[in-house]
Amino acid sequence: MGLKSLLIVAALIIAPLAVQPVAAQEAKGPVIRIAELEIDPAQMAAYSAAVKEEMEESIRVEPGVLALYGVSIKGQPNHLRFFEMYADQAAYESHRESPHFRKYVETTKDMITSRKLFETDNFQLSAKQR
Repeated sequence: MGLKSLLIVAALIIAPLAVQPVAAQEAKGPVIRIAELEIDPAQMAAYSAAVKEEMEESIRVEPGVLALYGVSIKGQPNHLRFFEMYADQAAYESHRESPHFRKYVETTKDMITSRKLFETDNFQLSAKQR
């Protein structure tokens, strides 16, 4: 085998390996989303009930939903921030298609006055293991 043939064979072997870590990295690790919502103050009680129901159902029935946290800005109870963690992209997509999430979207669509959704890259994830 000549040098040129050897280099071609080496390139054919190495090229797939070079892209493998990128593909594995995309498929690995949790998917984290952040949402900033403002709720019509007059509808805050109804929104709160709807989102709590949806979050509790998601945690209870969806194994791929790892965490859902909702907080309000101090002194501004209708300015909400949500941190969502899913096992992977498939778990996130499954969540979005779930009946309880679709019900939440339909129920709350007129209660939300502002919505910003953020996709994230995992920079550093640390948690205590129980």
